[in-house]
Amino acid sequence: MTRMPQTDSATGSTATRPSIRTARPWLVVLVACAGQFLVVLDVSVMNVALPSLKADLGLGTLGLQWVLNAYAIAFAGFMLLGGRAADLYGRKTMFLAGLGLFTAASVVGGLAPEGGYLIAARAAQGLGAAALSPATLTLVTSAVPTGAARTRAIATWTAVGAAGGAAGGFVGGLLVDLLNWRWVLLVNAPLGVLILAAAVLWLAESRTADGRRLDLPGAVLVTGGLATLAYGIVQTEMAGWTSAATLLPLLGGLALLAVFVAVEKRTREPLVPLGIFRNRAVSAANTGIMLCGSASFGMWFFMTVYAQNVLGYTPLQAGLALVPSSLAVLVGSKTAPRLMAVTGARTLAIAGILTAAAGFAWQSTLTADGTFLATVLGPGILMMAGIGLATTPLATLATSGAAPGDAGLVSGLVNTSRTMGGAIGLALLTTVAAAATPDPAHLVPGYAMAFRVSTAILLAAAALMALWLPRTTGKTKAP
Repeated sequence: MTRMPQTDSATGSTATRPSIRTARPWLVVLVACAGQFLVVLDVSVMNVALPSLKADLGLGTLGLQWVLNAYAIAFAGFMLLGGRAADLYGRKTMFLAGLGLFTAASVVGGLAPEGGYLIAARAAQGLGAAALSPATLTLVTSAVPTGAARTRAIATWTAVGAAGGAAGGFVGGLLVDLLNWRWVLLVNAPLGVLILAAAVLWLAESRTADGRRLDLPGAVLVTGGLATLAYGIVQTEMAGWTSAATLLPLLGGLALLAVFVAVEKRTREPLVPLGIFRNRAVSAANTGIMLCGSASFGMWFFMTVYAQNVLGYTPLQAGLALVPSSLAVLVGSKTAPRLMAVTGARTLAIAGILTAAAGFAWQSTLTADGTFLATVLGPGILMMAGIGLATTPLATLATSGAAPGDAGLVSGLVNTSRTMGGAIGLALLTTVAAAATPDPAHLVPGYAMAFRVSTAILLAAAALMALWLPRTTGKTKAP
């Protein structure tokens, strides 16, 4: 059994700890990806359950918004803290703790007798997801050696995460139609227990071996800043961008993050070593992931509401209509490693973003009498195949330069970039769509404008990646 040196911080002696590579690599990847799928799925799975939930629990519009937002705010706000905790306290430990909290909170939410219990359970779910999600990518990159095999593993992680977001509408619609809204949450219990058992059996512990302690002031500031910023972003849906209810938390979140940066510059053992952002691949790739997330999260939302509100699909039909798009992101992500061996990560990332932009441009031509082939299937496949092709090389670049002691942090940064990008993009695009909708009875002009703005975001992302990503990113060996 391979062992890693571990320094005891109390005695200064050197001990050993099993390396995560003692587990079978693809069993580790399977468990990590299953956990990632579960928590990403819950970002969107509640959307189609809201009408049933409103009738059952009597929640108003504000309460329904918080059923969604409590999860998103906790998930985004605690992600960096979760990543650093995985480095310090163990990737397996944080995976088990996060998944255990997520599963227990799902049961509480599914059995909730009133809205307050459900909202609190959703916040606890988000906290568990924030602890688990960074550990999943670190487990994947630690289990598989550098090279083509790791690129394939990251592609699998990327595809599963994207599929989780994509499958929310379908899974939610299926459970609501066949059972009731409570099973949207309760189904997490048997799945969570199964993944927990597999994790106990197949994962080996791994953690940073340098005796560092958690930077508590930094943890409080970055968590408070990200959570406050996320709160301000979700407020835009209810209060608009210029209201005090939106501007105050947005400015407050940015101020907390500015203080966090100032504190980290002076801290001996910072939560986030700011020097990591001097790595062009890390900074540029995370920016690309954020911009891609801002477009793709909005795509799933607008395509679902377009299918239901304009084309007249049921929730289940809308979910089924988007299955080909979900498969496209899986195919794009899994094809990316082979293409990277030929083109290199930088070129493929740019090509994928441009492919997605072409799909969004096509989607912006949607009409009120659109057909499944021309306004759902064709553009959906092009959009999501491009996102899959782009995200895999970007995630590979974002994690490739991380020191072993910062692996969890960098994984948390990747997840934070994607989640915050999605939240910002969805808030921006819903505002754009509302402004471009002259009559609530005619929704298509607003949806079309949202897709045109997404196209512009992706074109800007492609140009930025062409200028910013280092040219000498190398090519992986052919699998």
